[in-house]
Amino acid sequence: MNPTKYIRRFAAALAGLAAALLAFAGAAPAALARPAPPRPPDWNNHPHLPYGHETYTLYNGPAHTVVIGGMPGWQIALIAAGAAVAAATVAVLLDRARVAHRKTVTATT
Repeated sequence: MNPTKYIRRFAAALAGLAAALLAFAGAAPAALARPAPPRPPDWNNHPHLPYGHETYTLYNGPAHTVVIGGMPGWQIALIAAGAAVAAATVAVLLDRARVAHRKTVTATT
């Protein structure tokens, strides 16, 4: 048994995970970015708002959640189906590679 082969595989897997972590960390700030809210035209002379104005809608009654964006169900189903096909393909390829590299055992009498 050659431990160098296993160390190389472990190092390659660890390097791949580190690269994926760096890619996600680099993309996260861009994905979570949003523009700053606009200031009122009379920002310096803006009168003070009444107490509780920022915590609930004082003048318009209860607030209702409005869903503007989102992803339709057919897109979610399409992504899930694609992920399942990709996972099945990788599983079959890995199984075939494992079987191809397996040493054959011959029975001796």
